[in-house]
Formats: sequence, structure tokens, C-alpha cells
Amino acid sequence: MTVQIQKQDHTTPLRRDVNLLGNLLGEILIHHGGEKLFNKVETIRKLTKDLRKNREPSMYKMLKSEIQSLQPPMRSQVIRAFSIYFHLVNIAEQNHRIRRRREYQLFEDQGVQPYSIESAVLSLKDHNIDKEVIQGVLDQLSLELIITAHPTEATKRTVLEIQKRIATILMQLEHPQLTKHEREHIQESLFNEVTVLWQTDELRHRKPTVMDEVRNGLYYFDQTLFDVLPDIHQELEDRLEESYPEEKWNVPNFLRFGSWIGGDRDGNPNVTPEITWETLNKQRALVLQKYDVVLVELMKRFSHSTTRVNVSDELCASVENEEPLLPQEKRWRIKEEMYRRKFAIILERLRQVGKSEAGYQSADQLLEDLHLIQSSVKNHQPTMRELKMLRKLVRQVKLFGFHLATLDIRNHSGEHEAAITEILRKVNIHSDYGNLSESEKVELLESILKDPRPITLLNEDYSDDTQEMLKVFQVIRDAHKEFGKSSIEVYLISMTESASDILEVLVLAKEAGIYRLHSDGRVESNLNVAPLLETVDDLIAGPEILKTLFEMEVYSKHLNNLNNHQEVMLGYSDGSKDGGPLTANWKLYKAQQEIHDMAREYNVGLKFFHGRGGSLGRGGGPLNRSILSQPAETLGDGVKITEQGEVLSSRYLLTDIAYRSLEQGVSTLVEGAAHVSKDTEQVHNREEKWEQAMDDISDVSLKKYQSLVFEDEDFLTYFNEATPLQELGELNIGSRPMKRKDSMKFENLRAIPWVFAWTQNRQVIPAWYASGTGLMNYASRSGEHLKQLQQMYENWPFFRSTIDNLQMALTKADIHTAKEYKALVSDQVLGERIYQTIIDEYNTTKQVLLQITGDHELLDHQPTIQESVKLRNPYVDPLNFLQVELIKDLRQNENGNEDTLTEVLLTISGIAAGLRNTG
Repeated sequence: MTVQIQKQDHTTPLRRDVNLLGNLLGEILIHHGGEKLFNKVETIRKLTKDLRKNREPSMYKMLKSEIQSLQPPMRSQVIRAFSIYFHLVNIAEQNHRIRRRREYQLFEDQGVQPYSIESAVLSLKDHNIDKEVIQGVLDQLSLELIITAHPTEATKRTVLEIQKRIATILMQLEHPQLTKHEREHIQESLFNEVTVLWQTDELRHRKPTVMDEVRNGLYYFDQTLFDVLPDIHQELEDRLEESYPEEKWNVPNFLRFGSWIGGDRDGNPNVTPEITWETLNKQRALVLQKYDVVLVELMKRFSHSTTRVNVSDELCASVENEEPLLPQEKRWRIKEEMYRRKFAIILERLRQVGKSEAGYQSADQLLEDLHLIQSSVKNHQPTMRELKMLRKLVRQVKLFGFHLATLDIRNHSGEHEAAITEILRKVNIHSDYGNLSESEKVELLESILKDPRPITLLNEDYSDDTQEMLKVFQVIRDAHKEFGKSSIEVYLISMTESASDILEVLVLAKEAGIYRLHSDGRVESNLNVAPLLETVDDLIAGPEILKTLFEMEVYSKHLNNLNNHQEVMLGYSDGSKDGGPLTANWKLYKAQQEIHDMAREYNVGLKFFHGRGGSLGRGGGPLNRSILSQPAETLGDGVKITEQGEVLSSRYLLTDIAYRSLEQGVSTLVEGAAHVSKDTEQVHNREEKWEQAMDDISDVSLKKYQSLVFEDEDFLTYFNEATPLQELGELNIGSRPMKRKDSMKFENLRAIPWVFAWTQNRQVIPAWYASGTGLMNYASRSGEHLKQLQQMYENWPFFRSTIDNLQMALTKADIHTAKEYKALVSDQVLGERIYQTIIDEYNTTKQVLLQITGDHELLDHQPTIQESVKLRNPYVDPLNFLQVELIKDLRQNENGNEDTLTEVLLTISGIAAGLRNTG
């Protein structure tokens, strides 16, 4: 049924907002730069727009002339004008998303919003999925989103806060009952905020420290997540009760947020054990502050008097027992207001957490007190009218504890091996552990784990690196005592290549007392050790690595302490960099299938941790699409996904957007897992011949990708010169170095700058290159093959997601603008050859994608996204043209030019805002 609200042109209010903000920016340009600046921006804008419609050489020359004639200070003002325009458009689009959600809510009798929690619950009811199946799914379900400090957020915190204020003001203009004077006042505020945005320096002048990144991450918990997470759970519970009114529902806290910031040591020497401890303290301080605010508000509201209501004997007894422990001035003065007396006790105990023995020793103790109040309130509160603020606080304490978010620790496998090698040499267990075969390593490590005796000496007997490694595990041990075991639950091992990589971490945990072997053979283990499978070879080896571990008695005992659950992380970034996007995604998919099936044989539960980035080249995309693209049978396993870089601000800066983003993911996961649980015979939703086709396509794609990236001796020269890679390091967007080692080798370059650089020059090859050759090779063999690919697109969520992401990547890429970057390659013959290779593959990929989808243009089935990209492109083009001219000038000037570098960085920031992607 077509919803009435969908018959209208919903882009009208969006265009109105864009025009309003654009006109305000125009006024500001005239004010600060005069008509000359405004006219220059307009001239360039119109030329690039016209060039998009008609690529005449004369028009191209006119545009190049305009660009090349720009001189400081006007040049930087022109760059900033286009950059800030994109920030304003991004705000308008987010505001429009909020508007659309509210329209669905206003017209709920005419239709339900797709991927809403309500739509998911209605689907379960329509498919006759009973209460036991749904409750079983909810009890097993786990969705964790992990914020990371990966340096891809090019927008400063100050600018983000201005953007949030502008968004809030735009929403105020939606109010239908504004008076003329109120509207004028709001529009004046809007003008002032856009003016402040223009007058604010958008570039960071120093690299952020790790603690800067920690504060930035905590900002989202403070502003949105603390309230949105419990609201999502409550919405699911409410909708279930509405659709199944005869049932009593219990929605556990299956949606959580964690963090890597302050715990991710891989390649970042700035993340020390001291920084990790400080991070945990910061997290606890924030969550205690949030509880304090809610408790003070509850205290105001719980003015019930024992002269009017009956308070439970248990509550009265607890107050009488605990109140004497409080200083007189901290006690509530009115004897009859028993709830307020109890809240006064709770507040004081909360404020003493981490400071004295008078404080709560765990979040469970706080929960006991809140449950005591809840139970008492039921004596006098009308049935089904529980005070929601108290109920929400109870859920918040269960969600966030005293640690706020579980902090994952991550380090590179080579660091653990180096520490173990030194430790074993010092105690004469083995002189050269690092050169043992894999089977010898496993046998030796297993024997150490079976022996309760320690193998380490005093810390000062080791090198600085090994001492640092031992301190990391000591911090984990101490964190469990101080902040609770939920504060650090997982230790991730980058570049896991073998079972010994995991056992080495268990040995280090044993030395810190996190893993303990008791004299009766009983094992106590409090740390989930998770492999990170990143390269194509590691993904293929993953099932065998885990099988080796699951067959070891000592490892099985370790898993018993963790409810027999194993976490496995899958790296999208390095896999794509290593084998190309199509091959990487297919190997990731297959690895999940094989690990899932193998783990079931050993009765081991799984949680797959998807290391996705914000950009398409690093597995990015909407949360619900990420979930749908997984093998259906794994949806009942736990799902964990990284939220990186610019994704944080685009999804979690505004409360309504945060709610909608999380709602989409939750609805998809709940509905998918419930359908799988009901009909296990149909869970795969794919045919064997489709998988065989993907194997074939992947093999051809891999060869094509590696023939350019690894086998063409000129490729790295082209990459270094035809992208702004050299300049990205000056952008000051993260505390972590761009490379794992101070080396120009391709394998040491991190995936983020790899993707960021290609996004900037509009070639975007990490997100699509070599996919076309693989698909075309298969499709062109026969008409039946093409028909099969079309069926796969129609019926297989993984394949559909893969093809849609390729379409998005090609739409964001631009072969005409990308051509400009050839001028940066010193060897023009080399530049032309590799550029033409890329363009030929682009054309092949576009052709085969349109054949598979049956569309005339890329993204025809997603007209809103298609239109957004098309509208942005003419405004991104000037920044690309300017970037090429500036980089050329910067690199030719041996002494460098600080002003020119600043202008290059402004173009980088602007292009990132325009394409809504960095790395």
C-alpha cells in the first residue's frame, strides 16, 4: 500500500533548507570579502556546473583559467566558501532525515517507516513467529558498536558543535505555531551561527593527543548515547507489548557501545598503560556524573510522604540503617519523605565511588538500591504506570555500570611474540622461541599454560618494550578490581596468523593473574582473547587456527569461563587493501560461514567483530545494510561492529539521527535472527551455484587487482604522486602515525590513508577496482551466467549489498575530475598508462553493474542518494581543481610554503565534507 506522505515531493523542504543556508552563506561572503569574492565563487560554481552538462574544451579552459588566476588571500576564501557550503548541506540533509521520521510518526495510520522497530515487530507477528522464539532470540542477541580513534574525522570538535547548533535552529523553524517575531529571532540566530562557522578556523594546528581523542569519544556518550540506548530497548519492549498484549516481555540489554580509544595500542606508541588507566577513570567520571544528574532530578520528583502513601518496610529499614553513616548536612531533613531520604543516601554513596570505602563498590550495589525503590513504589503507583524515569535509570545502570563502555585492548601479534621470546630466554626455557615452528610454539605454550608456576622475573630484568607489555596486562588485572570485569573484556590481536599468536596472549595474561590455573586443574580466565583476521591469507586460514585452539583442553577450559564464547574480529580494511574489495568481501563472508559451522561442531558460541570503516573502501555503509550482508545463519551469533571516524558525527551527533541509525540496525538484526530461528532450513537464503560463481568471480578479480597494485612496478609511484598522500599527514586528524613503521613499503601503509588518498583524487579505487573484471568475465561467458547474476542480485542480500556498494563507489568516483591528478605525476607516460588502466576498469565495472541491476544509470533504485551525489559533484569539482594546482605548487617549491600547505589542507577537509567520506 502506498503511503499518502510518499506521494508528496519530500525534497521540497530539503531544497528550501539548502537554499536558506546557501543564501545566508552568500550574505556572509559579501560581508567578509565583498561582491568580488561572492562573484568569484559564483563564477566558478556556474562554470563547473555547466562543465558537468557540456564538456567543451573551451569551457574547461575558462574554468582552469579562473582557478589558476586565484591568488591569496581570495584563494583560501574561495576554498572555504565551497567547504562550508558542504557542511551546511550535510546539516540540511540530516535535518531532513529527522523531518521524514517525524512525518511517518504523524501519519502512522497510513504506513510504518521501513527499518523501524515497529516495522520489525509487525513483520514478526505477520509471519506468526511466537513469543518463545522471539524471547529466545532476544536472550541470545548481542549488538555491540565500538567507537574508535582511527584518524578519519577531518572536522574539528568546535566545528561539530557549531553544526549541531545550526541543526537545532533549523528544527526550531519547523514549528507550525511560530509568530512572525519568533521566526525573525530564530533566523537571526541561524545567521549568527553560520557567521561563526565562517569565522572559525576549521584546521587543527596540532595533532590530537590520545586523551583528546578520549574526550571526543566521550562527547557522544554525554550528548546522545546515554539516553538513546535505553530508549531503543524501551521502544522494542513497548512495541512487543502492543503487538502481543497477552504476553509479558523482558528485553535484555543486547545493544551496547564499547570503545578502542585509549586501549588500541597497535602502531600507536602514544597509547601507554598509564593512558589506558586514565581513560578508564575518565569514563567512570562521566557515567557517575550522568547518574548524579538523573538522581537529583528523581529526588525532586519523589516527594511522596508517608502520611499519604505506604512505603515498603525494606526501604524504611535500609534508610534507618544507612542514614546514620551520613554526615548530618548530607541527610534529607524531612522525616516523612522516605524516598528523598533514600536518594540522599544513594547520591552520597555514588559521589564517594573511587574515593572512599563509603562509596558503592560496584554498580550492582546501586542497582539493589534502585530496585528497592522500584519495589516500594509498586505499593502505591497505579498498575502499568511505572515512573519511566526510574525505570530508565535502572536500565542505564545495567547498560553502563561504573565503567560506561567496555574498553577493548588491541596490539600487534609481533609485539607479543617479541615479549614471549625474551621472557623464555631469560628464564632458560628456550633460547630462541621466535624461530620455532608453529607446532613447536603451540606445544611449548600449552605446557606453560598447564603449569601453575609463573615464568616471569622482576620487570626490571627485561627490555623497555617487554616491561611495557607486562604493564599492559597488569593494568587489565587492576582495572578488573577497580572498575569491574566489564571495564576490559576483550584483548584483540592484530595480524593473527596462527594459533600461537593467541596462546602467547594467554601466557601473558597468566603472568598477570588474569588467567589462573588452580592446583585442582580448574582454570579461571577473565579475558576474551580475540584474533583479528585481516589479510586474505589470514581469512582463509582462520577456521583452521580456531579449530586448533578448540581441540586443546587448556583452551577449552579458558572458554568455559567465558560461557563457551569466542570472539573473532574480521578486518575489512587490510583485506581490501590486500586483495581488492570484491575478493575481500567474499573471503570475509566465507570465513564467517566456515568458522560458524566449525564452532558449532565444538559447541562454541561466536561473536563476529566486523572492523568496518566509514568509507566504502573499508567496508562502510549503513548499519542495517552491514548486518544484512552477513551470512544469515550468523545473525544469531553476537554482532560487533566498529564505528569509525566521520561516522560518529554523522550518526551520533544529533539525538534523532542517533536513534534512527540504531533503530535501523536493531530492527534488521531482531527480524533477521527471529526468521532464522523459526526456519533453520531456509536460513542460508542462497544457492550453492551462487557461491561457486562468487568463488570464480573472486579469483579473477584478485588476479586483476594484484596485477596492478602488486605486480606493476610503477603503481606505487603513481599512488604517491597522483594522490595527496604526502600532504595527508599534515592534517592533524589523529594521534596514530599513518604507517606501522617508518617505511615506504606498501604493507606498512595503514588502510586509512590508503583509502583517504584515493577518495580525495576521486578515483576511489579501494572501493571498486577489479570488481568489474571479475563480474564481466563471468557474465560474458553465457546469457545464463548474466541471468544468474541478476537472480543473485534480486535474492541474495550479500550480493545485493556488494553490488549496491560498488554502484555507490563508482558514483562518488569521477573519471573526469580524476584526470586532473595525472598532472601531479612527474613521469607523464607512466601517469597516463596507469590512469588509463584505472579508467578502462571503471568503464567495465559500470557496464556490468548496469547489466546486473537492469538500470539505465547507477543508483537508479536509490534516487535520493543518486540525486544527492549528483548535486554535490559540481561543488566538489572546484576543490579538486584547486587541490591539484596547490599540490603542484607545493611540491615544486623545495623549501615548502606554509600558506600553500594550509590551502591544500583546506581542500582536503572540504572534499571530505563534500563526499561525506575520508578513510
